[in-house]
Amino acid sequence: MAIKINIETIPHSQQRYETVGDWWWGADGTWEFRVSNMGNWRFEMLVAIHELAECAMCRFWGISQVDVDDFDKVFEANRVEGNTDEPGDDPKAPYRNYHCIATGIERVMATMLGVSWKEYESAINAL
Repeated sequence: MAIKINIETIPHSQQRYETVGDWWWGADGTWEFRVSNMGNWRFEMLVAIHELAECAMCRFWGISQVDVDDFDKVFEANRVEGNTDEPGDDPKAPYRNYHCIATGIERVMATMLGVSWKEYESAINAL
């Protein structure tokens, strides 16, 4: 099976909801990814790698994009000001295991790209 993958960097304000990285499967089967522009290609690549890994695992293990989006949207709607937790880290997230594995992959890549995790998280939280 051929896979078409489309990854785009977009202004943060154009995300479908409050997120730095988003994924879905297009009607034509394309794997679609949107990453918020942070002015640093390495940061944006790390988000894309996380989203790609998470998406692949969710697809393999039968977690729908709708389930992920629905959880994330409720999480964001109930976010307490100042809380910077990732929705996927919540024990109730239907995709928690895959999110956590994707974060591990992201951390390895951050090291390989010379990215300070602290600076990277600060850039994400600044959005």
